[in-house]
Amino acid sequence: MTINCKGKLIDFSSPKVMGILNMTPDSFFDGGKYKNDTAILKHVERMLHDGATFIDIGAYSSRPNADPVSETEELHRILPRIQLVLKEFPETLISVDTFRSTVAKQGVEIGAALINDISAGKLDENMLQTVANLRVPYIMMHMVGTPQTMQQNTYYENITKEILFYFSERIAAAKALGIIDIIIDPGFGFAKTLEQNFELLNKLELFKMIEKPLLIGVSRKSMIYKTLQTTAHEALNGTTVLNTVSIQKGASILRVHDVKEAVETIKLVESLKN
Repeated sequence: MTINCKGKLIDFSSPKVMGILNMTPDSFFDGGKYKNDTAILKHVERMLHDGATFIDIGAYSSRPNADPVSETEELHRILPRIQLVLKEFPETLISVDTFRSTVAKQGVEIGAALINDISAGKLDENMLQTVANLRVPYIMMHMVGTPQTMQQNTYYENITKEILFYFSERIAAAKALGIIDIIIDPGFGFAKTLEQNFELLNKLELFKMIEKPLLIGVSRKSMIYKTLQTTAHEALNGTTVLNTVSIQKGASILRVHDVKEAVETIKLVESLKN
């Protein structure tokens, strides 16, 4: 499986790593950590050096019960940071983490390479058409409701089956508009209980039937630190364990806070296969 990012073919026969750059003051792990240009560039340089294929820049915290952010504020936070990173590291494949079509459009117009949408087009009716017009790869995630309401939406008769059905419907809608490169993300922690997250991870190989690259984002999430009765800051070891399981079950992209450890995980699991 491959996707086309700015004319560069990304081949997922070996899994890739997406490094996280949060421009939000209230993200669950690194909120407010990168306050100035120097800190941002240092962090991005480290992630690229450690082997990140993509850098995912987000300016709207989607953790449960996070405060909503206006579109103006989101644009104000994210656009200068995309420009900053591309000025210093022009080859970087930046993913715009947004569910708003305006933010996606302006992000791509100044050089971002792909769009990462937690709502799969459900929170902005113009998103799918915008992605189709921009001709960029599109990451669609499973979530029910909004970041503010999702944790009240955790009732499923069969969670894996329902998420597979959700993707078949969203992919059909995207393809109908001409979106070619699609990546799916089951959305760990989004409208899912702790138990449901593990049930989903346990059946992850079923997502191979969709025949799309699979992005997994479990990095330092509550499914790890609540299970271990620890904190997000102490959840790196747990993240590595679940990333290992994810790769063995077919993950194509690991979206992480800690790039070096994720790259090492991929290398070791790949060595097992070889």
